[in-house]
Amino acid sequence: MYKVKLTSIIEKLKLKNYTPDINIEEIEVTQTDVNRPALQLAGYYDYFDSDRIQLIGNVENSYLQKKTKEEYVNIMEDLMKYKVPCIVYCRNIEVPEEVLKVACEHGIPILGTEKTTSAFMAEVIRWLNVELAQRITIHGVLVDVYGEGVLIMGESGIGKSEAALELIKRGHRLVSDDVVVIKRVSDDTLIGTAPDITRHFIELRGIGIIDVKTLFGVESVKNTQAINLAIKLEEWDKEQEYDRLGLEEQYTEFLGNKVVCHKIPIRPGRNLAIIVESAAVNYRQKKMGYNAAKELYNRVTNNIGKHD
Repeated sequence: MYKVKLTSIIEKLKLKNYTPDINIEEIEVTQTDVNRPALQLAGYYDYFDSDRIQLIGNVENSYLQKKTKEEYVNIMEDLMKYKVPCIVYCRNIEVPEEVLKVACEHGIPILGTEKTTSAFMAEVIRWLNVELAQRITIHGVLVDVYGEGVLIMGESGIGKSEAALELIKRGHRLVSDDVVVIKRVSDDTLIGTAPDITRHFIELRGIGIIDVKTLFGVESVKNTQAINLAIKLEEWDKEQEYDRLGLEEQYTEFLGNKVVCHKIPIRPGRNLAIIVESAAVNYRQKKMGYNAAKELYNRVTNNIGKHD
C-alpha cells in the first residue's frame, strides 16, 4: 500500500493549518478518495471509511450552524473519534475555537482552503491518484518527443542513453535515464518519472555521468510525462522477420495498460534519434486519423483493381 504524508498534501495544495500544535509529521493518507460527511454528521457511521480526508463545505457547514454550539462540537468530536487523517474546511469557512480545542485533544489536524468544495475535491483526488498510483520500476529511458512520451527499452549497452542524448540535442526533453518509475493513474494513462536520486542525469559509457539540466538548460528536461509509445531496441538478426508496413499495431503491457510498441533492430549506420522522432510523429498522425501504412495499402489495392 502506497502512502503520502499529510505534510506533502498541505504543501502541495497550500492548505492553512488551524491546529499547528498537533504533530502532523507521522500522519499519512492512503486513500485517493475523499469524503464529505453528510450522514455521518447526522450520526450514521455504517460503512464509513475513516481513512479518507474529510471535507466541510457550505452544505455541511450550513447544517452544523443550525445546531447549538454544544451540538456542533459533539458532532465534530464523534467524527474525530474515528481517527480520520484530517478535516479540511473549504471556502475559508471559520472554524469555532471549541472545535479546534477538541481537535487538539484527539490529535486530528484541522486544515483550511479558500477553494470551493468541488474544486478542491477534484484537485486533491487528481493529485492523490498520481501519488498513490500502483507503480513499477523498469530499465529504460523516457523522453518527451514532440509532446509524446516515448519509452526506449533494450539490453544494457545497446544505445538507449546515446539515443536520448541525440534527441535532447535536437530539442526534445529527457524525463528519465536508466530507471523509469511507471505509475498507473487510470485505465488509460501511465505516467513516467525518474527516481529523485537520478533525475536529470544520463550515464554515457566511456564518459560517465552528465547533468542534462546543467549542460543543456531547463528546457531540456521534464519531471513527469504520460507514456504514449514504447520502442524496444534489439540487435539486428538477419534470420528474424521485422515489420515493414506497420498495418497491425503491436503492444506491450505495463500494470494492465497496453502501450503501442515498436521493435527497432540496431545495426551500424542507423540514426536512432531520427527513427524515434519519426515513430513519435507517425504515432501522432495515427491518433489524428491518418495511417500511412493503410494509405499505401489502399493505393496498391486500387491500382491492382484498375489493371484487372
